[in-house]
Amino acid sequence: MNMTYEECVKACLECMEACNYCFDACLKEDDVKMMVDCIRLDRECADICSLAAKAIQSNSPVMKEICLLCAEICEKCGEECKKHSHHEHCQKCAESCFKCAEICRKMVS
Repeated sequence: MNMTYEECVKACLECMEACNYCFDACLKEDDVKMMVDCIRLDRECADICSLAAKAIQSNSPVMKEICLLCAEICEKCGEECKKHSHHEHCQKCAESCFKCAEICRKMVS
């Protein structure tokens, strides 16, 4: 596996972890209703990051497509999390999402 692949797997797994943490933290917020979109995107994003990491590791024939979809979902999740500036877990998640999106795009270009 070349450096970019390893870097991308690492970014995907870190993003998955950040999304899972954010998901759990959002569920504990007082106003859970306000966090619904964030929670939903955290789930989607964690799932696609996990799938992307596996696709890279197994050199999947559809790895490029999965990584591009991953980048797209990471960006959507990052945009949503960024809106919740009063929650540190959302800010950390957004940062991780944007980083993962960038690395996924770089890898398939």
